[in-house]
Amino acid sequence: MARCEQGYLCEVCGRDVEEITDSDLYLRYILGEVPLYQLHQLRERHVRCNPALAQYIVDPEFPPISCDGVFAKSNFDRQYVADEETRVTRGWKRLRAIPSLGLPIDQYPLAPANSGQRP
Repeated sequence: MARCEQGYLCEVCGRDVEEITDSDLYLRYILGEVPLYQLHQLRERHVRCNPALAQYIVDPEFPPISCDGVFAKSNFDRQYVADEETRVTRGWKRLRAIPSLGLPIDQYPLAPANSGQRP
């Protein structure tokens, strides 16, 4: 099967990342960690297949995930962890809302939290 016929396969588990709401790549884009021009060049993962980032999502709709090793949030300063939980959870909520917002792709990323712009 040609690569274009395979969909977006998770580089960790090998399964299809069927929905944008499950996309680690788009979550990182929304958070400003991936530039628009790289979206088509980078490998995809499920949000849960990237525990280093997913551990910071704190929401009743997202079962908690832990990350082992040096990137475990237990290894970091409490304020850093709180800030990351706020930032990543905000991005994840935006990711979940994207299908219903009707925005062009260049408007997916969040504005900085203190700017008073886009939710």
